[in-house]
Formats: sequence, C-alpha cells, structure tokens
Amino acid sequence: MFWRCELATGEIKPIRTEQDYEDALARVDALMDAAPGSPEFDELDVLVDLVEHYESKHEPMGYPSPLAAIEFRMEQGNLRPRDLIPFIGSRAKVSEVLSGERAITMPMARALHQHLGIPAEVLLCDSDVALADPLADLS
Repeated sequence: MFWRCELATGEIKPIRTEQDYEDALARVDALMDAAPGSPEFDELDVLVDLVEHYESKHEPMGYPSPLAAIEFRMEQGNLRPRDLIPFIGSRAKVSEVLSGERAITMPMARALHQHLGIPAEVLLCDSDVALADPLADLS
C-alpha cells in the first residue's frame, strides 16, 4: 500500500484504478479553495501527491518537441539565436528553425546533440511519441 492516513474529512486510500483516479481528481477540484493549515488543505496536499504518483506510473510523458528542447537549452545556456549559427547554418536557417518553418536536418541534429547536449532522440522524434519503458523487456 502506497499511503493511507485518516484526515478530519475522510479516509485517503491509494489510487489503484482509473475510477479511483477520477474520484481523486474530483475531490482535488472540490478542495482547491481550502485554507492553508486547515484539515481540507492537508487532505488536498496528500491527494495531489497521490495523483502525481499515479500519473507518473500510468501516463508516460512524451518527448518535448525539438523546438522546445532547443529553446530550453538556449535558455539554460543564456544563448541567443546567433549562437546557433555554427550548428544550424545561416541566420536565415536559424530563424526558420526557431519559427518552426524549417525542419531540423540530420547534420543539424548531430551538431546540436554534440555541441549543446540535446538528446538525439528528442531532436529526431515526433513530439507526441511516448517514452519507451526501459524495464518492459525485463519481465
């Protein structure tokens, strides 16, 4: 059992099924205006943790879009678009890639991966592809 505790408003139980999940989301919605320090706020805090735990196990997150990954890396490294010219090409190509008008080519992906550390899988995959479960083959 993941977590069980008694609060003033009721019993908190593990989320094991889709129905449990839906019920927990409905209760979270009902408790959103709870005052900090109240029993309802404590219940909300516990339910949010349970919902996050359930979602992390049952709803795999997909890859970010290549553009989102590049923008994130630019923000992390305090990079400007002109800093990408060595990896993407001319200013015009950088502008087109950052605006979504031009797709990332294989040479661009290699350079962005090698020099900026953006995972190749992110640069080369569709953004709506879910991450593979690395433990799936071990069962």
